[in-house]
Amino acid sequence: MTSIYQALSELEKNNQSAALCTVTKSEGSTPRHVGSKMLVYPDGTFIGTVGGGDLEHRVLGEAWVALGDGKPRYLHYNMADPSRGDPGVCGGQVEVFVEPILPAATIVVIGAGHVGKAVVHLAKWLGFRVVVSDDRPEFCAPDTTPGADEYYPVEMGKLGEQLKITQRTYLVVTSRGSSVDVVGLPSLLESDAAYIGIIGSKRRWATTVKGLKEKGVKDDLIAKVHSPLGLELEAETPEEIAVSIMAEIMMLRNKATGKSMRG
Repeated sequence: MTSIYQALSELEKNNQSAALCTVTKSEGSTPRHVGSKMLVYPDGTFIGTVGGGDLEHRVLGEAWVALGDGKPRYLHYNMADPSRGDPGVCGGQVEVFVEPILPAATIVVIGAGHVGKAVVHLAKWLGFRVVVSDDRPEFCAPDTTPGADEYYPVEMGKLGEQLKITQRTYLVVTSRGSSVDVVGLPSLLESDAAYIGIIGSKRRWATTVKGLKEKGVKDDLIAKVHSPLGLELEAETPEEIAVSIMAEIMMLRNKATGKSMRG
């Protein structure tokens, strides 16, 4: 049977999520001692135990909520009187710390041109997991676009078939032009991505919107897109544009305002 520590190692290796529940306090008669652990996966499975019964059922529920909001929590339970809502009759008290273990947020750079390469470099430096995709295999490779964790030399519209896109995925589209975007975007707009940003001028985006509507893409999906992407920094070079893009992504991820710290 896989130990919790082995499972934690696998989580990091495979960039997956789970919630680690640890008994941090145990007084009186309780089901489990301090240090007892349970690892809860998003699909409802778990390994280990913090006591079984109603206590464990409640901790499981809190663990799944923690995986959704990303926030740790301390849980306190009296184990004396079920008639007043206690999860047991042992007579003791238990505290459980629930810690969501979330994978690094993923930046997916679609289009490995000059700006795309700069975004890959900066995003990796900032601690993101980085994925590169381009329908030109010669651009989508470690020797031409170094620094990424994974490479997908496929058409934009087929990327979702090979890469799991979650609410911790940020899509940065630095493709060759509107014609590529119109063909490839519809399937990505249906995904759970936290952010979809597309490079280019307002005129290019207007052309893309027209093409998407002609393909029957709904307005609410089109509205998910940030284009032109990035914060207004008067950026010109690929490196400066990458800073603008990553600044916007960090602002949204951290629920910040983007205002000057000077106030």
